[in-house]
Amino acid sequence: MDIDLEGIIQCIKRGDTGSVQIHLQEFNKQYTQCFFFDKEERNRRKQRRLEEFKKNKVRNYTDSDSDSEEYEEEDRGLFLRQNLALVLVGFIRTEAQCNLLKVSLRSLRILSRDKRVLAPLVTDSALLTLAKLAGLTSGETKEELSDPDLNFYDNIIVSLAEAKAQRSHDDADDDDDDNEAYMETAEQNEECIEEDGQSAYSGDVESMSWVSSPRPSINEANRGSVHQKVLERGRRDRRESKIETEGEEDSDSVEAQRKEAMKVLCNVVYNSTWAQERFSTLGLLSGLTQLVSVSASTSPPSSVQFYELRLMFLMTALRRELSKQLQQEGGVSILTAALERCLEVQWKDQYECALDPATPPISLDASQRAVEILKILFNITYRTHRQEPKEEDAAQYRHLVAILRLCLMRKCVMTEDTDELQGHTINLLSALPLLCLDVLLQAPLAPGSEQLNGVNMDCVHNLLLFMERRLEQGEKVKEKLTPIINLLTESCRAHRETRKYLRNQILPPLRDVSQRPEDGSTVKSRLVRLMTHLDTDVKHCAADLIFVLCKENVRRFVKYTGYGNAAGLLATRGLLGGQCTPSSSITAHFSSDSDSDTEEYRQLKDRINPVTGRVEAQQPDPMEGMTEEEKEEEAKRLIMLFSKLSREDIIQPMGVNSEGRLVPMAGLRGNSITEEGHSDSENECEEEK
Repeated sequence: MDIDLEGIIQCIKRGDTGSVQIHLQEFNKQYTQCFFFDKEERNRRKQRRLEEFKKNKVRNYTDSDSDSEEYEEEDRGLFLRQNLALVLVGFIRTEAQCNLLKVSLRSLRILSRDKRVLAPLVTDSALLTLAKLAGLTSGETKEELSDPDLNFYDNIIVSLAEAKAQRSHDDADDDDDDNEAYMETAEQNEECIEEDGQSAYSGDVESMSWVSSPRPSINEANRGSVHQKVLERGRRDRRESKIETEGEEDSDSVEAQRKEAMKVLCNVVYNSTWAQERFSTLGLLSGLTQLVSVSASTSPPSSVQFYELRLMFLMTALRRELSKQLQQEGGVSILTAALERCLEVQWKDQYECALDPATPPISLDASQRAVEILKILFNITYRTHRQEPKEEDAAQYRHLVAILRLCLMRKCVMTEDTDELQGHTINLLSALPLLCLDVLLQAPLAPGSEQLNGVNMDCVHNLLLFMERRLEQGEKVKEKLTPIINLLTESCRAHRETRKYLRNQILPPLRDVSQRPEDGSTVKSRLVRLMTHLDTDVKHCAADLIFVLCKENVRRFVKYTGYGNAAGLLATRGLLGGQCTPSSSITAHFSSDSDSDTEEYRQLKDRINPVTGRVEAQQPDPMEGMTEEEKEEEAKRLIMLFSKLSREDIIQPMGVNSEGRLVPMAGLRGNSITEEGHSDSENECEEEK
């Protein structure tokens, strides 16, 4: 390593804060973009071995000593980073200089990206120290003062000396067999590390037993942590990138210190299930909730608020009991107020937000904070979708839906931010009680508004445009498409105007029946293609939307999609017999208007193939020129073939019972034709013999 981590630990031992700050700043500068410690070196080593193999056509074992040294250096780097993390945790407990404290926290933030270095950061003492610096707690707690090891700096230096002596002893006693065994173990460890970079920290108490008293040798503790997985690098936070480029590095404010401590907590909680459990047990969510509540009323908003929200999202997503706790402590009202302040909402009526076309787009910072709030609200409200809320809760949800309508109608500075904001808004809308979504249609008409029978359809129109964009992208279909399709389906069932408007847009009257329903680039064609998707959830939700737009009428559904595409949903719901009874548990508000066919459709109706849903070209009659006896023989031969396939369990003939469901033919009446065909076929075979 270019940075002398052992020298940093020595400087902290001597109390040389000036040198500590200089060295830590160099460490932060070199590793600020590093998410894979030792990863680049491993890649270079693999590339070199590959080149040697291509050159020699066989693996060369003459360099086993150098390989062993490389693996040893890598393990030594991990050992030093673990010890540096432990030293820094103790250092930030006593360090009072704000700027040096911020630099130390930034180093801990970089170290916390590596799951193999987390052990010193997931103790109760370390978590409470970080929580205090982040503002989640105030004053000294009993847990913080209970650390019995007051001389851990001395233990670190002793451990480093032990490590040096151990390496010298190993170098003196190594032989070829030891080298081979060492390389095999190291390769296994490396494969284990790279096998699954996103698996969570195991939280094994044995790998953290060294943090309690009496404290064993750190060398012994580190031997058990070599199998920890490294953190996969995710998408870089554009908000943080912008802040760092604007010179925030030189800031020494308490706010900057709180921000760094909050980032460390986010990393630790994300990477360690043990830290998640201790965060819950130590009751730190209450302090975090109070911080978010205070930040919501602060103007201008604090730069730490985004990381407060990020930490709250992680905890409510990873610990179910915390999401329930936050909901019980009034989390919906607190976060709704935070979202309202974030978007600077102006109210015109009880459930109507002012929407001025001249309002500037939502800023990058505000959009990212709003996205975090929406994600937290989803975590604590997703159980309410099918519930009938109390009057007080319903008013609160309607107030939230009015703000969510504003999220759907406003634009952000960047297009991708607008898409992200609308996507999380739709996720939250799909989690809220259906009865409260009528607020989306209650806005008064304005010039240029989309409308149907005097009802404002601007919000529904934006939802339709969002679904069209997702259909065109065709990426991560299940994750990106199913929420919006399900939301539109449930809205159509609950609100008649929504269904009529979407039907006019998605299923216009049929005029051209020359191509299959799934062919083309229209919204209907794309949805019909999804009806035969490999993923069951995707095909069912796409078919369900079209079925609801057809007012759950089987004949009309087959007319627009073709029987081949419709068969899956009809079989699932027991509608193959043609029943038109809605099977949804939600009462559908369908009008009694009839589906009038166009003149073009009537003219070609008799020529349409009901399976493909289009007019097929005339095909020659395969039995043309055959006598009646030849036709009868051909029919018997086909019956014989199908019977043979059925007896050998290659196929199983199915039929539709009185309930409209597919059942084996053996369970239906009228099998005599099959049995008779079977006996005739056997007789025919005997005659041929």
